[in-house]
Amino acid sequence: MPRKSTLIDMTAMCDVAFLLLTFFMLATKFKPDEPVAVVTPSSINTQLLPDADVILLTVDKDGRVFFSMDGQPKRRQLIEDLNTNFKLGLEEKDIRNFMVGSSVGTDFKNLKQVLNLTADQRKQSNVEKGIPMDSTNNELAIWIEYARAAQGNNNKLKYCIKADNETPYPVIKRVLDTFKEKKIQKLNLVTNLEAKPAGSAAALYEEQNQD
Repeated sequence: MPRKSTLIDMTAMCDVAFLLLTFFMLATKFKPDEPVAVVTPSSINTQLLPDADVILLTVDKDGRVFFSMDGQPKRRQLIEDLNTNFKLGLEEKDIRNFMVGSSVGTDFKNLKQVLNLTADQRKQSNVEKGIPMDSTNNELAIWIEYARAAQGNNNKLKYCIKADNETPYPVIKRVLDTFKEKKIQKLNLVTNLEAKPAGSAAALYEEQNQD
């Protein structure tokens, strides 16, 4: 019997592979640049920060507080409620910029101006002086309250604080007091992973599990 060729035409498979690659490249949404850089302290905690269901407060070394929350529909609900109840004068483009943007760290009075700046402009300007949280004007408490309302009955919601290693302690205490005022007791601190100290209880426990 004559031999048949074992050659397989891979053209169709290559076409599918490139189509999938193109789809994922076009559909991927990159995380926007944050307007502030933070060097977090280190710890031996191995729990990872989730990608969703997170309300994140970032505190830089100067004590400025920035607010962020994932989920564009929830971010729209949040900013629309704030715009309506506090008469911020935001237009549709401002709301859209908040939906797709990064964290914000300014008072309500300058929020519209911040939302019209690019990422580079926000880093270079001094307009973002942090969200006020003093005793007479605690706008941070308002952000937390309205963000929690926009999340609805989300049992997976986590409250995280990402503070710089050089952030003054009184600033962190005021942030914690704000959460306490809102009766939020369970918080997560974002840190960098470091090796467990030799001879510590955590290191001994890990060694025993490996054995």
